Parts: sequence; C-alpha cells; structure tokens
Amino acid sequence: MIALVLLALLVLLGFTVWFPTVATFVWILILETSPDIWLDQLIGGHETIVAVLKAAGLAIALLMALRFGARPDAFNPGFAFLAMFLAGLLHGLYPGLTLSGSLRSLVGSAAPFAFGFIRLPPWWRRAVEQAAKLGPSVTVLFGALLAALGLHQMLDFQQGALRLGGSGQAAFLAGFALIGVYAGLLGWVRSPNRADGALLLVNLVLLALTGARAPLALAAALSIGVFALQRRFIPLLAAAAAACLAVMFASTFSFLRVVDLAKLGEATDLSNRNLVWPYFEHAFQTSLWIGWGVGAGKVVVPLGSSLSQLIATNAAHNEYLRIGAEGGALGLLLLIICLTAWVRRGSAALPPPQRWLMRAVFIAFAIHSATDNTLIATTSSVFFIWASAVFAAPPPAAKPVP
Repeated sequence: MIALVLLALLVLLGFTVWFPTVATFVWILILETSPDIWLDQLIGGHETIVAVLKAAGLAIALLMALRFGARPDAFNPGFAFLAMFLAGLLHGLYPGLTLSGSLRSLVGSAAPFAFGFIRLPPWWRRAVEQAAKLGPSVTVLFGALLAALGLHQMLDFQQGALRLGGSGQAAFLAGFALIGVYAGLLGWVRSPNRADGALLLVNLVLLALTGARAPLALAAALSIGVFALQRRFIPLLAAAAAACLAVMFASTFSFLRVVDLAKLGEATDLSNRNLVWPYFEHAFQTSLWIGWGVGAGKVVVPLGSSLSQLIATNAAHNEYLRIGAEGGALGLLLLIICLTAWVRRGSAALPPPQRWLMRAVFIAFAIHSATDNTLIATTSSVFFIWASAVFAAPPPAAKPVP
C-alpha cells in the first residue's frame, strides 16, 4: 500500500514538473470545491485534508521555482507571519497552543504568498486567472453531482431562507465567487468581451444565491464603479432595474437569504460574531504589543468548548482581532505595511485602469477582513495566488522616443 502511495506521489510530481500550468489549474479548481468539507463528510480528517491541500500548493510552488527560477519579493507578507512566529516564541505561546501547532499555522498562513517568489510565465498567469473565474461554477456543478449521489447537500436553509453552498458551504462559495468577480472585472478592464461579461454575471448571481451580504455588497460596489467609469450605462441600468424588481417583489423572493434578511432588518451577528469577538479582544489586550504567536487564533476559543459547539465554529470572523491576538499591535501593523507595500509594488507596473482596480480590490479585501476569515480560509490561497499572477505581469513596453 505504501509503495502504491509513493508511486502515485512520484507520478504527480513528474506531472507537475512537466505540466505546472495544468497542475496549478486543477489544484485551484480542487481547492474551490472545498474538499475539507465534502471529503471530510465522507472520510473525516478535516485538518489532514487542509494540510494536504496546502502541502500540494507548496510543492507546486517549489517545483515551479526550480523550473522557472526564483525572484526577490522584499515586501512579501509571508515575512510578517514569520516575524510574528518568532515574536510569539520569545514572548510565550498562548495556553493550549503548541510549538508544532504554531509552526503549522505559520506554514499555512505564509503558503498563499509563496508564488510571489517565482518567475511566473505568462501562460501560467492566464491559466490562474481563468481558474479564478471558472472555479465557482465548477464548485456548483460538482456540488450538484454530489447531491445527485446523495453525498452532500448543496443547498442550506438558514432561518427559512435558501443559501447555495455548492460542494462546500455558502460562506466559502461566496468567497470564491467574490474572487471570480474580481478576476472578471480585471479581464473586462483589460479588454471588454462577452466571455468575461458572462462569467462576471454568473459569479454575481452565485454570490447573491449564497446569501453572503458583505461580499455581495463589495462585488456590487466594484462592478458599478468599473462600469460607471467606463461609461457602460446598459449594465448599470440593468442592475438598477433588477434592484427595483427585487424591492417590488421582495415577498416573492423571500426564500433568498439576502432578500429575507433585508426584509426582516436582521443585519448583524448572523455568524455569532458578538459571542466570539470578546474572547479575541481579551487575548489581544492581554498581550497588546507582541501577541501570543501565530496559530493562537485557533485556540482562543477551543474547538471542544461549549461555545464552539454551540455556534459550530471557533473562527474569529475578524482578521484584525485574530492577527492582533496572534501578533499584537506590532504584528498587525507589520502585516498591514507589508500588504500595502506588496500591492503597491506589484500593481505599479500595470496599466493605470488595472492598477487602480487592483488597489480597489485590496481596499475591498481590507473591508471584508473586518467581518470574515479572509487570511486563513482556503479562499485566501486562491485570492493571493490570483493576485500574484496579476502582479507578475511584465511592465508595458516603453514607447519609442520620437
């Protein structure tokens, strides 16, 4: 059995070396199907599945670096997590957090940024951008297949309202659909075409069906901004007409979570954030400057505690509080500085419309981070790999001097 596993690993490694673009494309699509959810329901081992997914991404990055070469990335946010890890060791880890657990969290936190150190070929970058656009649709189709086989429920009803989760959960599908919207908008800004327009519309619809309000609001705001600046009035009029119809027939569409919540006026605390945040605030305040080490966010509310069992999660739903608990104010500030410099430097070589869109995307990411787990979920791997692909684009050719 072990020999067969080793043989399969060698085959996969060889395939990745010779076909890194295909391997990355397939890996991203697998990530978006959320195996840590549907596969965990079949065989168990959630943490192991997540570790294997992250390890596969790191293996792809390493093999690509060996084949295409490495490049410096001075502002890579992974350095901020390394600094927080070392500071946590000097300070002392949070009670219940082991050295091995902190090290695993360091690898998991830094892994999405690994592709920033690689000389990425143009065909790889295009494949990653296409995978980001197609991933949500693949997730829904795969979820439909699992549902047909009776292995997974792709629809969930929360307080009587429908949420689409595909092969994972609604929150994860919403995160992937939001990335798909970002990628679609970037493609549209480069060169408006029907394919990107269609995928953009599909991802917006899927995002609405997940019932995730903050991602939908961010996606709608960026989309409206892009179309308004391009003076594309037809999409804006269509969006306005759809909004008017939704208001007029709100009672008819109350089975949709977004409409139902708007009608009921239930705007906060649907993920029990107000129950979880005090624990992270306390951890942050008790080690204000340095924090309790990378990975502390996983044990601030222990998985086996009554609270985590009551709300079915121990996640912070606020990256500022989580990073504050893990790295303190200094770690949080360092991560923000690294991310800002990384985005500024990476987008500097892009043409102005693409540059400002990518910077707006990261402003939206910063807003989203106040209410969601944007840095630790599998969605972060797809988001930062996509961003690395965009930022690795060569600068535009200089115009000849007349």
